[in-house]
Amino acid sequence: MVKPIIGLTARRLADDRVRGWTGAGMGERDKYLDRVRAAGGIPMLLDPACDPVHDVVSIIDRIDGLILTGGPDIEPRRYGAVAHPEVYGTDAIVDDFEFACVHAAYSTRTPLLAICRGLQVVNVAFGGTMHQHIEDLDGVAAHGRPGVRDGEYHHVVTLCADSRVAHVMGTTTPTSSCHHHQSVDQLGDGLRVVGRAADGIVEALEHHDTSWCSLAVEWHPEDTAIDDPAQQALFDELVRNAIAAMRTS
Repeated sequence: MVKPIIGLTARRLADDRVRGWTGAGMGERDKYLDRVRAAGGIPMLLDPACDPVHDVVSIIDRIDGLILTGGPDIEPRRYGAVAHPEVYGTDAIVDDFEFACVHAAYSTRTPLLAICRGLQVVNVAFGGTMHQHIEDLDGVAAHGRPGVRDGEYHHVVTLCADSRVAHVMGTTTPTSSCHHHQSVDQLGDGLRVVGRAADGIVEALEHHDTSWCSLAVEWHPEDTAIDDPAQQALFDELVRNAIAAMRTS
């Protein structure tokens, strides 16, 4: 059987980011790629410097599924806000590329798994806004430390019983690994909140259009999927739908 190609959004790396490299580069963490391989797909990193107007349509046409990976913050001007002092790592080139990927994936119904920043990109791409620093909210403590080694925060997420995410994971109370400092504020058009943390922070979204396999989670399933079948099931579902799309195309 021909395996599906799963495109993963990659990070642009500064020229001092990778030891031994003499210039800038592009990359992503092994855990994402490992989970795609475990699900039966072939991972392929997508160059975020591609032309978001012309190249993205060609890219989405050539892949069978898409993963929007975690990463730094979206530029707040994208949702009409002034940057909070804690906003970090914004990159207009990456934002342009990833927003275009969301719209192209939706228009073609390309299966999508959006993780952490990926969920935030989906929300903003559909017209939503973000809480820029959740620790400013009453009753909300840190959800881990983004970009810090061993900065994960493990907690139980409560999912809607009728959600696709809950059905796929086989539970409404997965224990999940988070490291994010932002969260959904106003919800994007066509989206539905299907998971929250105990403090009310949005942890999972789906699109109302059920013809589109779109799974969006604020946590990092790749962190624990090797030992937690419920987390691996998110990657399995993406690949399963990618295979189904291959058979019908």
